[in-house]
Amino acid sequence: MAYKNPIIPGFYPDPSVCRVGEDFYLVNSSFEYFPGVPIWHSRDLVNWRQIGNVLSRESQLPLYGCACSDGIYAATIRYNAGVFYMITTLVKSGEYLNFYVTATNPAGPWSERVIYDQSGIDPSLFFDDDGRVYFQSNRGMTFKMARAIYQSEIDVNTGRRLCEPKLLWPGTGGCYVEAPHLYKKNGWYYLMAAEGGTAYGHMVTIARSRSVWGPFESCPHNPILSNRHAYEELHGTGHGDLIEAPGGSWWMVHLAFRKTVGDVHTIGRETCLAPVTWMDDWPVVNGDGTNKELVDVPVLPQQLWPTVADDFAGVELPFNWMYLRNPKASNYSLSERKGYLRLHGAAETLGEIASPTLVARRQQHFDFQAETRLEFDPLNENEEAGLTLLMTNEHHYDFHITRKNGQRMLLVKYTLETIRQTAAEIPLMEGAVDLRISGTRAYYHFSFAQRDGIFGEIAKVNTRYLATEVTGGYNGVVIGLYATGNGEACAANADFCGFKYLPGNH
Repeated sequence: MAYKNPIIPGFYPDPSVCRVGEDFYLVNSSFEYFPGVPIWHSRDLVNWRQIGNVLSRESQLPLYGCACSDGIYAATIRYNAGVFYMITTLVKSGEYLNFYVTATNPAGPWSERVIYDQSGIDPSLFFDDDGRVYFQSNRGMTFKMARAIYQSEIDVNTGRRLCEPKLLWPGTGGCYVEAPHLYKKNGWYYLMAAEGGTAYGHMVTIARSRSVWGPFESCPHNPILSNRHAYEELHGTGHGDLIEAPGGSWWMVHLAFRKTVGDVHTIGRETCLAPVTWMDDWPVVNGDGTNKELVDVPVLPQQLWPTVADDFAGVELPFNWMYLRNPKASNYSLSERKGYLRLHGAAETLGEIASPTLVARRQQHFDFQAETRLEFDPLNENEEAGLTLLMTNEHHYDFHITRKNGQRMLLVKYTLETIRQTAAEIPLMEGAVDLRISGTRAYYHFSFAQRDGIFGEIAKVNTRYLATEVTGGYNGVVIGLYATGNGEACAANADFCGFKYLPGNH
C-alpha cells in the first residue's frame, strides 16, 4: 500500500512525534503566528487531524514586536509517566529563550512556561530508563556559532539544571548542526541531528554511544537522509524525529519542501514520512537514504478523520486558523452575526511588525481555490477589507474593498518590499461581494462576483514573488481575511460569510 508525501502539506515545518499506545501525536513550529505549536493526532502516521494548539494563551506566548520568522522555533514533543512535554525556543529581539510546558491531555490545556537555562535552539528531552532526564540543544555563543550538540541533566519537575552543558557531538561537518533528538535501542544511545541548513543541502545525520554522555561515533553511512542529489519532488529533506509503531516498524517524520515554479518554493516546509529499517544497529531510511513523494511500503491500518468546516457557525474558529502575533480579541467576533466572522479593522496594517486585524490559514496546495463572501461598506477612504496572500509584512498580495473618491472599489494590490502597486481596480455595485483566489504553480488568479453570481477574473499575479528564495525567512504563504483602517480604526465592520478552501483545479 502506498502513501503520499507530504503527509501534512503546507507550512508545517520541524515535525516532532511521540507515541502513547496506538496513538501518535505530532507538533510543528509556528514562528510569529498565534496560537503557537499546532498539535496533531493520528492512528496510522499518514492521516492526521489537528486537535489543538499547545501555546494558546498570551502568557505562554508573548509575541509583541516579534519579527517575521522569529517567534517559536522547532518544538519537541515527548511523553513520560502520564505527562506530555512540549519544549521549544522563543526567538525574539535577538534573544533565545528555551522553555517547556506540560499536559496530561495532548489537546490541552497546557501548563504555563517553565524556562530552562541552556542556550541554543531546537531543544529536546530524553527520559532514560533509570528516571534521569536529559536536555539537548545546539548550544553556541550565538545562533550562527551553533556547530555542535550539547546536553545537560534536568529536573523536569522544577526546570532546574543539574549540571553544566557538555558537548556531545559536533556532527559530520555540515553547517548549522541542530534538531537534536536522543533515543535508546538495544543498549545504544542514538543522537540524531540535522545539518546543512534548512534548504537544498539539508540532511539528517546520526551517531551512537553506549553512554548517554558519549563519546558518540558517527554512522558510517551518514547522512541517513538527504535529497540533495536526488531526482525527486521533495527537496531540503531534514530535521527528523524517529518513532516506533506498535507492531515494531520504525518511521521518521521530517520536513521537506516542493518547488512551486523554477527553483523557488512558496508554501513552506512541510511534514513528510519515511520508513526506517535497522542494519548493524544503524537506521536506514527508505532503503537508500532519500525520500519520495509516493512511498510504496506497508503502512499501518488506515484511520481517516472527518473534515472541519470553515462556515463560521461555531463559537470559536477551527484550530487551523491563526493570527499575526497576539490578537486583540475585541477585533474579532463570531457572535454578532450568526454564520459570519466580523472583523473590526484596527489601525495596524499588514505591512507592520504588529498585530493587524487578520485571521489566516496556510496555503497547502499549489492548485487551490479560496473563496469568501464579504459585506463591507467602507465609510472612509482609509478603510479596506478583503483577502490577502501573505508571506511577510513586506511581501503580500491583497484583494480588497475600499473607497476612492466616494466610490466603493475592488482592488488587487501587491507589496514587494518597497514596491507597492495596484494590479487592478474596478467600481462595485452596492451589496455583498464574493471574492475568489485561485492558485496554480505559476499564478494567483483574482475573481469576484456580485448579484448574478458569475465570477469574472480581474487580475493574475506571479507566484514566485512570494517565494522563500525572494522573501527570506522560514514560513510559507498564508491566506488571510483582514480589515484595516491604515493608521486609524475602521468605522465600518467587515462581515465575512463563510470561507471555502478547495484543493485541486477549479
